[in-house]
Amino acid sequence: MLRVAVVGSGPSGVYTAQALLGGASAEGVRVHVLDRLPCPYGLVRYGVAPDHEKIKSLQSSLRAVLEDERIEFLGNVEAGAPGLGPGRLLELYHAVVYCVGAARDRRLGIPGEDLPGSHSASEFVSWYSAHPDAPRGAVPLGGRSAVVVGAGNVALDVARILARDPDELRSTDLPQAALGALAASRVREVCIVARRGPSGARFTTKELRELGALPGVDVRVDPDDLAPDPGFADPGAVPALVRRNLAVLAGWAERPPAARPRRIRLRFFLRPVEVLERDGRVAGVRFERTAPDGRGGVRGTGRHEDVPAELLLRAVGYRGAPPAGLPFDPGRGTVPNAAGRVLRDGAPSPGEYVAGWIKRGPSGVIGSNRPCAKETAAAVLADAPALASRPLPGDPVAALRAAGLRPVRWPGWLAIERAEAALGRSLGRPAVKIADWEGLLGAAGAAGRQGPA
Repeated sequence: MLRVAVVGSGPSGVYTAQALLGGASAEGVRVHVLDRLPCPYGLVRYGVAPDHEKIKSLQSSLRAVLEDERIEFLGNVEAGAPGLGPGRLLELYHAVVYCVGAARDRRLGIPGEDLPGSHSASEFVSWYSAHPDAPRGAVPLGGRSAVVVGAGNVALDVARILARDPDELRSTDLPQAALGALAASRVREVCIVARRGPSGARFTTKELRELGALPGVDVRVDPDDLAPDPGFADPGAVPALVRRNLAVLAGWAERPPAARPRRIRLRFFLRPVEVLERDGRVAGVRFERTAPDGRGGVRGTGRHEDVPAELLLRAVGYRGAPPAGLPFDPGRGTVPNAAGRVLRDGAPSPGEYVAGWIKRGPSGVIGSNRPCAKETAAAVLADAPALASRPLPGDPVAALRAAGLRPVRWPGWLAIERAEAALGRSLGRPAVKIADWEGLLGAAGAAGRQGPA
């Protein structure tokens, strides 16, 4: 029997577990899916906006995989913590596949970035997604304007949540504290700013159009921000997705302003150079106007524009963090690997593998993790005869408990689900997420220490 640990229960981890059990040489494979959190599903639970029910429904297919009798979920187990480094994991498992994502935010690298009122988008997402590591205090929403720097779907998500009528979020699993803070928010204008033109944005057209469908929100685009973009001069030179985005933006630029309670503005060709300060807090952002450089990038023009805001959210991408005890390429933000096999000093390290963002970098959509996971699983199964020849001790769960860990098994996760459903009923809402470690582990209770369901 080949015993494999998959570290991380987000899409890349679950798809890896599924691929390990679906290969032609998968007979006799058993998988433990370890996660630092007591809840599975990774960014599907803690990164997808609460009003994106269709994407969140992916949890059902991930759940079906994790309920396979050959897989066991072990939450509240932090690989890399003292006593559970790579060496110890390889004593307990024939192979370990790290699917730990990209945990760090990219920074703007400008003066004033750390002023109160400046936050990474992932902080904001973690707060409204009830991640137990998110700060208990609410993100400050007392000002009337916010700037979101970024040109991807995360920027659209946070802008949409800021601008959406909170009553529309009552039917989601948004934590009650976040719902209350958004209901009391004074933010009435959100400005999404990108340093490149719209052809360089990474929005998906579906998410872009959602902004225009928000009740009570006027979406504005300055025609002068679109005119320099090469895609407007030669639409045939850009991909179909970009053409669709350009058409949406052009439509918004042409329509007259509407008298609505909230507004979203999309700005392009503006590069942040400084966060402005008043009374020790964010008061706005100074941008330099950019222009196409003729090589697909942009150049500075020396002209500046100040955009007032009391809240700054930075949505400029993610970077991998060095997993404890593994080699790491700081330039790429990934673990060096060959087809998923971890490379130590340039050579494959027996039994150590990676998949997902920590393997290839933060790129693609959720579905991009499937082929990535299949490649890594194929490498594990190809190596299986040599790996499985190594004798292992008994039940790894007993060893984890002996080390002082308290794994939350699948019955514990089901108990958390029941507790969140009960919390929702008590508030007259659907299931509402529990937002703190104490509450999650308390809900898991004795059920979390039982064996597989």
